[in-house]
Amino acid sequence: MNPKPDRGPEMTLPFKSIPVARDKVQSTALVWTFSILLSIAAIALPLAAVRLSLPLWPLARPLLLSAAFAALVYLLRAATLGASILGFLVCFILAQSPAAWSRYLPDTSPHPLFVALIVLFALTYAATKFGRARKEAHGLSEPRHGRQASQIVANLGIAALFAAAGRYDGCVAALAEVTADTVSSEVGQAIGHSPRLLTTGRLVPPGTDGAITTVGTLTGIAAAAIVIAIGAMRHPFWPTQAVLLGAATAGLFFDSLLGATVERRGWFGNDLVNLTSTLVAALIASSLR
Repeated sequence: MNPKPDRGPEMTLPFKSIPVARDKVQSTALVWTFSILLSIAAIALPLAAVRLSLPLWPLARPLLLSAAFAALVYLLRAATLGASILGFLVCFILAQSPAAWSRYLPDTSPHPLFVALIVLFALTYAATKFGRARKEAHGLSEPRHGRQASQIVANLGIAALFAAAGRYDGCVAALAEVTADTVSSEVGQAIGHSPRLLTTGRLVPPGTDGAITTVGTLTGIAAAAIVIAIGAMRHPFWPTQAVLLGAATAGLFFDSLLGATVERRGWFGNDLVNLTSTLVAALIASSLR
C-alpha cells in the first residue's frame, strides 16, 4: 500500500531503515524455511495416496497445470528461475484435488484456489504494467527480471500452507490480501496522489513505509474481492465472502501499520512484513469461519 516515489528534483527516495545485511538475512531465512515447508506440503497428498493404496494418476493434471503455469510466469519474466520453482510448488499444492479420491476422502477439492491464484497473477501482472512508462520514468517500476524467490514465499507461502492444512478460508484470505497489497501499491504509484501515513494521517513523500493512497487502497480492495469471488466459489453465500474480504482488508491495513512502525524502525524488511500480513489475514479468516 505504499507507493514508491517520484525521483524528480524535489523528491528523493525515502531512507530505508533496515540494514541491508539484516534484510538479506531475513529474506534468506524465509526462502530456506518455506522451501522445506512447501516441499513437504507438496508431497504430502501423494504420500497419503500411496499409503492408502490409491492411484496417483489424478495428480497428473495438477502437476502439468502447475508446471505450465510456472513456466509461463518465467517466460513472461514475471519471476526469476528460483522464484518460478517455488511458484510451481505453490501451484501444485493449490491444484491438488482430494476429491479425485472421493470414494475414500471427503470432498474438499481446492480447485478454485488454483483458479484464484491465476486470477491473482493476472491482476497483479496487469497492475504492474499499468502506467509502466510513468513508473519507469521515475524509477518506480518492478525490476524487469521479475520477482525474487523471497517475494514468492513472502506473498504466497502462507496461502499454500493453509491450503495444505485444509484451511481454504485462510488460503483465500491470504491470496486476496496479497492481491490487494500489490494492486494498491502499483496503482498508487501510477495515479495515486497525496499519500498519508497510516498511523498519523500526515502527508508524506511517496514511497514512505506505511503510506497509503485512497485510489490505491480502493482499487486493491476491489481486486481482493475478485479473488475471493473465485476462490470461495464453493461457498458463494453471505457471510463467507464478506468475512474473507474483511480479513483481507484487515491484512492490507496491517501491512501498512507494520510499514509505519517496525519497518520504519529497521526491524522488519519488506518480505517479512508481507509474510506477516498474509498470516494475519489467514488467521482472521480461519478464526471467524
